[in-house]
Amino acid sequence: MFERFLPLDPLEANCTDNPMLNCDVLLLHTVYVNMFLSFCFVSGTAAMNERQYRDMPTHGIGRWRHLLLKQPKKKKDRNQQKELVSATDTAYGTLNVTVSGYDMTVVEHYSQYIHNFCNRLNIKVADSYALPTKSTEVLLMQEQGNKTYVDAVLKTHQRVIQLSSLNASLCPVFMDVILKNQPEGVQLSVQEHTEADYQARFKARPELEGLVAQINQ
Repeated sequence: MFERFLPLDPLEANCTDNPMLNCDVLLLHTVYVNMFLSFCFVSGTAAMNERQYRDMPTHGIGRWRHLLLKQPKKKKDRNQQKELVSATDTAYGTLNVTVSGYDMTVVEHYSQYIHNFCNRLNIKVADSYALPTKSTEVLLMQEQGNKTYVDAVLKTHQRVIQLSSLNASLCPVFMDVILKNQPEGVQLSVQEHTEADYQARFKARPELEGLVAQINQ
């Protein structure tokens, strides 16, 4: 495509006998030579960057896990009780810090505060969970008569932060801080974890227990 723009003999550019060549021809000759070299360079670069093994990808070489037989995953038993830590001379065992109150928002925020405070003091938090909500009916007797009616229903919300291996020297500081920041209307209790505390996490189902008793008879 560039042949018709190039002179037949490169020496013609220096020949003064040929009146057809002038400075414009020399300039045009230089421009088209540069275009031709640029085209060759771009074509060569594209050919070098082109992937040569498009039909045979190598990104899977070295993988072997897909050759193994897939084993069924074992489901973790979330309701399984964790091992209790026994107390020592310098540390307590497994303790339950129970927060209860009628306002769920206040109870939740206070339990989060205790949890974050334990993380700051490097106190190991073994578990953190909520207990089933308890409902209490407030009965009011009529002025005339003996009949009673439900005046209000109070719902008690409980959150438990389970601590493990609390240092005995750190315990007074920990209790002093959480008691000073205890909000109004929220009850706080700290006691050792027992089997009854674990069973209290689950709601009682009398109907199911009655059916199981009938089957076992």
